[in-house]
Amino acid sequence: MPDFNDPRLARPAGPATLFQVASGAVAVRKAPRADAEAGTFALHGETLDVFGQEGAFARVQCRRDRYTGWALAAGLAPAILTPTHKVSALRTYAFPAPDVKAPPVLTLSLGARVTATGLREGAWVECARAGWVHERHLAGLGVFEGDPAGVASRFLGAPYLWGGRESLGLDCSGLTQQAFEACGVLLPRDSDMQMAWSGTEVTPPVSKSTQNDTVWAQNDTLRRGDLVFWEGHVGILTAPGHLLHANAHHMMTAEEPLAEAVERIGKIVGPVLSVRRIDLAAARAQPPVWL
Repeated sequence: MPDFNDPRLARPAGPATLFQVASGAVAVRKAPRADAEAGTFALHGETLDVFGQEGAFARVQCRRDRYTGWALAAGLAPAILTPTHKVSALRTYAFPAPDVKAPPVLTLSLGARVTATGLREGAWVECARAGWVHERHLAGLGVFEGDPAGVASRFLGAPYLWGGRESLGLDCSGLTQQAFEACGVLLPRDSDMQMAWSGTEVTPPVSKSTQNDTVWAQNDTLRRGDLVFWEGHVGILTAPGHLLHANAHHMMTAEEPLAEAVERIGKIVGPVLSVRRIDLAAARAQPPVWL
């Protein structure tokens, strides 16, 4: 079971300085190299503690979920802006002027934080350090959606990207993290952490293997929005018998019958380990136990 001494979460040694993501997103990598594996991505407006720099990379810990790694220092800014809005569209652009014909300066994904300057022109909102963003793609920080499966469905077709958590590419736990955060619930970053620390256990339907075929018996135990966990993988149910997940088999976010996913994934990593349900109202009302 993960804990706070897990290398993914353990706070680096030494003093830290608070920085903020100024680019559209920055990869948080496992080593200070451009070709190193990404553990996660930090989106525009998110804050990170910086513990030093090695070459072009800063040693960071993300404030939102404790994840640690190395991020390109060029994508970070030392001056902290207080966010006023979040991106509510799957993806949007920030423009240098309130003009849809202007060449965009940033690509922003769902959940990115921006700071409105107070200047407006028609439906356009000027956002400090980003540019002009259309008001239809913004929401207040306290505005939450109510259906994480519906949010996740908006990522259908988004390419699979290990460590990703934005519309341009994301992995399985990045998808579930983004879907629930849009609904006001912050999940930990990786699937094993989500299984350990999020929601309550749901007794799954009975499954059995016959001639290498896995039969997942459907009943009323499972619900839309439940999270289904395997070793190293997670997906969200859109219905009792349908799973939505970002996965390397389809190389994108895809929806498929749960029974097919159970059979295929079971041959690779083994059986379903857990099904967990998150009560949105209860989870919003208290801070995450893992922070």
